[in-house]
Amino acid sequence: MANHAAEAVATASGAPRVKARKTSFLRTVRKYWIFYLMMLPALVILFFNNYLPMFGILIAFKKVNYQIGIWNSPWIGFKNFEYLFLTKDAWIITRNTLAYNALFIVLNLIFPLAFAILLNELRSKFMAKLHQSIMFLPYILSYVVVSYLVYGFISPEHGYLNKTLFPMLGLEEINWYFEQKAWPWILPIINTWKNMGYYVVIYLAAIVGLDDELYEAATIDGANKWQQMTRITVPLLTPIITIMTLLQIGRIFNADFGLFYLVTRDSGVLFPVTNVIDTYVYRTFLTVGDVGMSSAAGLLQSVVGFVLVYFSNWVVRRINSENALF
Repeated sequence: MANHAAEAVATASGAPRVKARKTSFLRTVRKYWIFYLMMLPALVILFFNNYLPMFGILIAFKKVNYQIGIWNSPWIGFKNFEYLFLTKDAWIITRNTLAYNALFIVLNLIFPLAFAILLNELRSKFMAKLHQSIMFLPYILSYVVVSYLVYGFISPEHGYLNKTLFPMLGLEEINWYFEQKAWPWILPIINTWKNMGYYVVIYLAAIVGLDDELYEAATIDGANKWQQMTRITVPLLTPIITIMTLLQIGRIFNADFGLFYLVTRDSGVLFPVTNVIDTYVYRTFLTVGDVGMSSAAGLLQSVVGFVLVYFSNWVVRRINSENALF
């Protein structure tokens, strides 16, 4: 009797809540239906572009045979992942991928933030917009174009450095595409130059949104520009800095294919310092032609990125929950 009475009370108390939730949801949809309708095309594209291809994850665990189809291909477990770890180049490609991306994260934080603060100090809006547009231009350039721009500078035969600048300075010519020591410097410079404008726009938009009264009060109290930057601007930008850093950490296992393959012109001599996971997988696919191995590498990169973002966000949440991504 007591159990039946408890169930009756729970049912009686729970039913109105469920009904209220449904009513509230329907009321919200009815009230904002035009916004849901506007959102529908984006949701459809998101479903077909991002979620429907998720079935391709199965390819990473199969030995694909196109004659019998992907679904009927034999299941081989984690064998497609072995080539990434058992190869003699496993340490090199992992080291290069993580080291370069870690350096890119630092550079894409320091320099864009500094330039955004400097642009905010320009009194002329025209000059600020002009500099902002010029800095953003490299971001929209294809790496095919960037590779030819770089080649124009460091070409052994006709490059500006070898044929113009070095003779003026009395320096010897350098065959850059055979010089391993130079590329750990060249690649970060190119990456920072190309992505500078994108991050400057984001940080500048955040800076413009800060309350001017804070700076006016700091000026009255005698604070100089450096003190205003370190005590007001940077602390208030901590949430956006944290979010941008977390998003980059999520792709720390993914290398920029265009940067490491096109800009280096696939020079075999540079492989010890330019070979990363993406270029290694690409060359393996061209040689072996096994789509399962390529899918396994892509899946591994995604899983590692997800784990790193989740862990990094957990650390941030423990420190300051307001700065966490989710």
